[in-house]
Amino acid sequence: MAQTTFSVRMDTDTKKQFDSFCEKVGMNASVAINIFARTVLRENRLPFEIAAEADPFYSESNLNHLRRGIAALDIGKGVEHNISVSE
Repeated sequence: MAQTTFSVRMDTDTKKQFDSFCEKVGMNASVAINIFARTVLRENRLPFEIAAEADPFYSESNLNHLRRGIAALDIGKGVEHNISVSE
């Protein structure tokens, strides 16, 4: 099988840590990257989840707090405030 070179730029510290990890598990970075590429092709997806940090406003805890406040207003408890923004 013909081979080619694949060049990747990364932070120096990340590379050192990655090389160290690979050594601990008995491989080098090239083998690890090849395993990654073959897994992507076999599974037709990245073998891990990529997600943005969730907006804390929509956390379950905050949504529950908002629901309790709405329920209190619906039964006549609580005070509704107008928010004014000065520019």
